[in-house]
Formats: sequence, C-alpha cells, structure tokens
Amino acid sequence: MQWFIQDVNIGKNLRSLREQHGYSQYRLVIKLHLMGSNMSRSTYSKIETGTRNIRISDFLALKQIYGVDFSEFFDGLLPEENTLL
Repeated sequence: MQWFIQDVNIGKNLRSLREQHGYSQYRLVIKLHLMGSNMSRSTYSKIETGTRNIRISDFLALKQIYGVDFSEFFDGLLPEENTLL
C-alpha cells in the first residue's frame, strides 16, 4: 500500500472540490466505497484537515469521481514563479 505524505496540506482543495460537486463527506465516502475503498468518513475528515495522509488509490478514485485534472488538487499550493527568484 502506497501513501502520499502530505508535507503540504491539500485538504483545503479537497474540501473545495467536494463542496463544488455538492457532496457531503458521508456521500463522498460512499462513492469511494463503490470504487473499492474502505475509507471511513472520519478518516476522510482527517485527510481534509491535513492530519492524515491519503492512499494513492483513494487519490486516484477522487480524481475519477470529480472528473478533474490532478492540478486541481494542488491549485494555489506552489509559490508564484517570480517569487522564487
């Protein structure tokens, strides 16, 4: 089993995507279960708050559920390019 280790919190983006698609945490977890995940709602909540890492398989399932590009999960997390100079 492989995990993404969250050294940058993607929880805000996960919550935003979930809310944009009109899902409660409970409903989203049910959709994940239908895709083979065994994640609980409390586990998902911890992922959104950044206190738990996310399994790669669950991350891929979320991409499918939302029908978005991976960049949507990381939007706004990197510093602006010109601030790196």
